[in-house]
Amino acid sequence: MAPQRRGAPKAPEGSSGAVERRRRPSSTRKDQAQQEALRRGLKTSVLGTCTLLAAFLLWSHMWADDGVTDVLAHRSEVLLGRFIEVPCSEDYDSHRRFEGCTPRKCGRGVSDLVITREEAMRVRSIAEKGLALGGSDGGASILDLHSGALSVGKHFVNLYRYFGDKIQTVFSEEDFQLYRDVRQKVQLAIAEAFGISASSLYLTKPTFFSRINSTEAQTAHDEYWHAHVDKVTYGSFDYTSLLYLSDYLEDFGGGRFVFMEEGANKTVEPRAGRVSFFTSGSENLHRVEKVRWGTRYAITIAFTCNPDHGIADPAFT
Repeated sequence: MAPQRRGAPKAPEGSSGAVERRRRPSSTRKDQAQQEALRRGLKTSVLGTCTLLAAFLLWSHMWADDGVTDVLAHRSEVLLGRFIEVPCSEDYDSHRRFEGCTPRKCGRGVSDLVITREEAMRVRSIAEKGLALGGSDGGASILDLHSGALSVGKHFVNLYRYFGDKIQTVFSEEDFQLYRDVRQKVQLAIAEAFGISASSLYLTKPTFFSRINSTEAQTAHDEYWHAHVDKVTYGSFDYTSLLYLSDYLEDFGGGRFVFMEEGANKTVEPRAGRVSFFTSGSENLHRVEKVRWGTRYAITIAFTCNPDHGIADPAFT
């Protein structure tokens, strides 16, 4: 007799098959939870990467100057003299010309041999003593020994009137003689670089010490970082110079001097004793980077070809 075929027996109520069927929803929820955790982790990772990228871009913006593609003078260099000639602008045409002095050869130069570092440190001590009497609330302080202008809070005072005889306990005749000697050396260097007679140059205003730190600006006078043209800002300027009294990346960060040129800005990194000089027209549009940390000291010394705009050296008495 042929054996009878029977259907597959039903699994008992408590069999493993039933248990497996009952556990499937729980397993699915577990998989979903794992996938959700993976998605959250991936999202966190992406956000973290974006945050780091944003921080890097912010850092790059803070510490690098857009468009600066060439360093004219590195802090680590000791320059015998570096000069770049550029075409003169038409700015001088709207002013009285003085043959043999008004720029026909325009450009910019840097030298580390005009003033010694030791002289620069002594000049800096003059600035420190004078600026200790006041100082701007906004981080950019000015001391002008010629006019007596001194930053105090959000304003300027005349230090000779404001402090009276106390000034003679702050400065000395040796300080003023050093100031005059340094000014004369800078004047000779400019005359030689541009092929003019030093006697045709006259010191002009404003000639001043500057002390800049990272404190937030409080007034328009504190916003030193805007691009400008000296011949436009100060009509008397024909030749501008800066003597640096502190070192980039040692005494301060940021604060480099930038000649603005389309696609190829040139920057000067300050170094104590370094003299940077240039013709004052729009051929030398320039700005100073914001100081990010530390304190930057310098003195601006300007010259004119017009004797009517000349000023005398400051006198101790």
